[in-house]
Amino acid sequence: MRKSYARPGGLVYGSDARQLIEEGRGASLGGLSAIAYTLVEEIERSGEQVSRRFAQGRLPRQTVVPAFLSAEQPLVMGIVNVTPDSFSDGGLNAEAERAIAHGLQLAKEGADILDVGGESTRPGSEGVSEAEELHRILPVIEALAGQGLTVSVDTRKAKVMRAALKAGAKIVNDVAALTYEPAAMEAMAEATCPVILMHAQGDPKTMQLSPHYDDVALDVFDWLEARIEACVAAGIARERIVADPGIGFGKSFRHNIDVLRQFTLFHSLGVPLLMGLSRKGFIGALTGEKQAGNRVHGSVGGAVWSALNGAHILRVHDVKATVEALAVAEAIADPDRSGL
Repeated sequence: MRKSYARPGGLVYGSDARQLIEEGRGASLGGLSAIAYTLVEEIERSGEQVSRRFAQGRLPRQTVVPAFLSAEQPLVMGIVNVTPDSFSDGGLNAEAERAIAHGLQLAKEGADILDVGGESTRPGSEGVSEAEELHRILPVIEALAGQGLTVSVDTRKAKVMRAALKAGAKIVNDVAALTYEPAAMEAMAEATCPVILMHAQGDPKTMQLSPHYDDVALDVFDWLEARIEACVAAGIARERIVADPGIGFGKSFRHNIDVLRQFTLFHSLGVPLLMGLSRKGFIGALTGEKQAGNRVHGSVGGAVWSALNGAHILRVHDVKATVEALAVAEAIADPDRSGL
């Protein structure tokens, strides 16, 4: 079976990008106002054969940025792990009071969204019951939402999704892309909130044992495309969907690098994109930093790369460092809007 793909390239930033878009010599990348693409890599796959060539062109489906996101710059999603076995902080914020304080601090540092999760999905992790997950996250969501903050819930379970939305969460972030149980799809079809669909190969307990792909970027694209269409068919409006290629979830070191290198491919899905690479193992492999909590600099580098390639949401642990790095990168890329 032959299939065609299109990956934007020849990226231009700032006032130059806006001029190219206005003149029709470039197109907006992911609906973002200050990033234009001027070329498209035309990719053809037939079985194991893949051909690629750059040419003038446009993506078959353009992304319209929904109101809950920004067409000007990526939103920063701060991670609030209410788990005793988080890979990144070792359960530092497992108690509700500490998790709430941490979320408030991340908001003060510039987080636009606070992503609250009560079940670790690190490689090798075991799942937890619905009751335990709800016990961990509901007080945190209620407290943070009660402060007027935008909260997302990181969960795979329909009952948890519904309870979290009732408690004040505004976004559902599902690492299983609504495949964990049929009720999850039903819950999101009934809701009106945005939902983030993440790619993962296998479940957290086994996903890193021996991940395999024919072509990782194209395979991940196909999977996400199929999930988006399944959600639309189930009654979830396309305008509510965000896609995440799932760095570190059923992917080797090289797989992660290849997905990042070809990140603009995923703009062809026609939905906003989230990138979550903060503190993950491949960063440790690149930098030699064995402690996840010390992988700040490598994580920020990956976040800036993702922003310059059109990510709409950056899911990070180190909010302050990320916000400051983005301010510098954005001022250089788009000095007309730096405010200086």
